[in-house]
Amino acid sequence: MSDVATSKLFQPITIGDLELQHRVVMAPVMRFRANSQHEMGPLNQEYYNQRAGCCSGTFIIAEATMIAPQAGGYKNAPGIWTDRQIASWKEIVDGVHARGSFIFLQLWDLGAAAEPSILLAEEDYPWVGAGKYPYVGAGDLLFPEHTEPPRPLSVDEIHEHTWLFANAARNAVEQAGFDGVEIHACNGYLLDQFLQTNTNNRTDEYGGSVENRIRFPLEVVDAVVAAVGAKKTAIRISPWSRFQAGMCMKNPKPTFSALVERLRDTHPDLAYLHIVEPGVHGTIAHHPRPGESNQFIREIWGERRLIAAGGFTRKSGMAAAEHTGELIAYGRAFIENPDLVRRFKKDLPLNLGDPSTYYGTGRAGYTDYPFAPAEPRPALPSHHAIWCSLWKMLKHSKTEPPLPSSAMRGAPMVRAH
Repeated sequence: MSDVATSKLFQPITIGDLELQHRVVMAPVMRFRANSQHEMGPLNQEYYNQRAGCCSGTFIIAEATMIAPQAGGYKNAPGIWTDRQIASWKEIVDGVHARGSFIFLQLWDLGAAAEPSILLAEEDYPWVGAGKYPYVGAGDLLFPEHTEPPRPLSVDEIHEHTWLFANAARNAVEQAGFDGVEIHACNGYLLDQFLQTNTNNRTDEYGGSVENRIRFPLEVVDAVVAAVGAKKTAIRISPWSRFQAGMCMKNPKPTFSALVERLRDTHPDLAYLHIVEPGVHGTIAHHPRPGESNQFIREIWGERRLIAAGGFTRKSGMAAAEHTGELIAYGRAFIENPDLVRRFKKDLPLNLGDPSTYYGTGRAGYTDYPFAPAEPRPALPSHHAIWCSLWKMLKHSKTEPPLPSSAMRGAPMVRAH
């Protein structure tokens, strides 16, 4: 259905306690424009304000944000564990809310995807005290991009990271004012590393069987729900993603079926489930392999809120929303079009992006994408045209025309009684 007035993509929907005005979602897209202390600034505020202000009632999922220094390992990625980081995010959240839109924060633990050299440097931050952070993951399998395997997290460290997720959720919701949080369990980062047999070769209660491999992500969800409530908690998964080299186990369906079933049964009031469609791996699009489909997740999740992300266009997003009622997340399209919702509604052409500026510093490719030109207002008739029309109307009615305003000057005012 192509009629915007009736398309479900542009119809209101509720997520948790939020009343959204449409189903076009801004996906969490990492831009690496925080400062060296993982704090956001005025340029980041401008970026989010642009995208929140184009259409009120828009739902934004803020970029992946590290929950703690030991969960990090990237430069210029935002954090949510220090007072200054929290305050910098609050400025952004307040701006989004002032424009009538809503925002969740994506909570991120990198695990074996981290850069070990950056983790080793974290000791220099004044707010974390002394001590170097180890390069850790679900198991000790080598990530192809690295020259050394990670050290598997101990059980005590797993419990610590569970607490770090919950603490970050509290920081985001209670202090920074976010409307909720999305747990990052996709694209080969720590929680996904525990789910996948490609990266989890543990032999304890967190490895081996499906039940053991879904244990840590479920414990994180339990902890975050206990911290901020189910309606402010969501999770993102990517059963088919090969974004990190070596990811995507041979048959992800049993593992992700069990995970989604437990989420459905244990936390039926979760704000939403966010799935990455097959064929999209980070910012790279591929044709899905035979048999790759998320339909099995949709059948398990049922009528609960679901956000789908992965290579959607305006046309395919409208078709998907019409067929399923789902919300559709857009990443690159929102990077390149701060007024994406308006462009979709009006069927206006989109800006062409420059992938070389997706990650980095400065305004270029961040806040300098143009808005679509405003629609011209209909021309108003001139004063001469108005008087001519009035004269003709009065002439046909055989009524004396009114005196021009200049003739009225000096005339006594007649008051109505």
